[in-house]
Amino acid sequence: MDTSDELKQLTKVKLKNLDKCFYPQINVVKGQVVEYYIKMAPKILSLIANRPLILTRYPDGIDGDKIAFFTKNAPESTPNWVKLHTIYSSTSKRDINYIVCNDLDTLIWLANLAALEIHMPFSTINDIDHPDLLFFDVDPELPATINDAAEVALLIKEKVCELGLVPFVKTSGKKGLHIVVPIVSKYTFKETRAFVHKIGITLAKETSLVVSEFKDTKKPGKVFVDYLQNSPMRTMVIPYSLRPTPKATVSTPVEWPEIKKGLNPMNYDISNIVTREGRPWQNLFEERGNFVLSDVY
Repeated sequence: MDTSDELKQLTKVKLKNLDKCFYPQINVVKGQVVEYYIKMAPKILSLIANRPLILTRYPDGIDGDKIAFFTKNAPESTPNWVKLHTIYSSTSKRDINYIVCNDLDTLIWLANLAALEIHMPFSTINDIDHPDLLFFDVDPELPATINDAAEVALLIKEKVCELGLVPFVKTSGKKGLHIVVPIVSKYTFKETRAFVHKIGITLAKETSLVVSEFKDTKKPGKVFVDYLQNSPMRTMVIPYSLRPTPKATVSTPVEWPEIKKGLNPMNYDISNIVTREGRPWQNLFEERGNFVLSDVY
């Protein structure tokens, strides 16, 4: 898969501008981004199936002052074969047509839109009001480092496992870590957000490294256990999504033994993820836990 002609033969998407540079510091062009998402599709598609997606598009790449934009509504040029799901937004007081990516052609089409980052919510179109994932965003503030984030992630894992739940972890592709916990979708977002927040509060009482409140997010040397994304149509960057960083880093699912001192999320990038062995999140939706709120309250 080395030429534009070969890429175009793989899909019904009308690919264009494949030689446009998206990551100038490493000379990665749009065609390489499309190729990356094609190669990663077997690992990506099952994890994002039936979820309304939100995109961050970089039509001219990530360099300097070039414009990027965040989009929820499918563009008017969306092909009729792309699956859409309409959700009414009470904030903007209108329907929003979200893109749902359940097949390779749609994933290629997203790459062709220069959607370098793809984001997913914590519920599916089958039951948008009831999450099937809990989400912990483990965010270190300098001089705290990824080593501190790893320490906190392991504490979260311990708390979650004590409740009979199965946590999965990935790098954010930037400075932190993401932990998701698959659950039976029977609670509201208000309830799951309170559940995640309570675990953060408990950890903050047990170790001075952790803060659990939004007002403390930027406290130097602390790790914020962010619970706020556990809200309707709030999102995380999808597993294996590229990030707009100079080296084209990737939000990468990892095994728990990899969460240790010396972990460097910047080492996971477009140049090496396609050859990375294993599928740490392969069984994500086979491990749904049936937790009880009172176990934490």
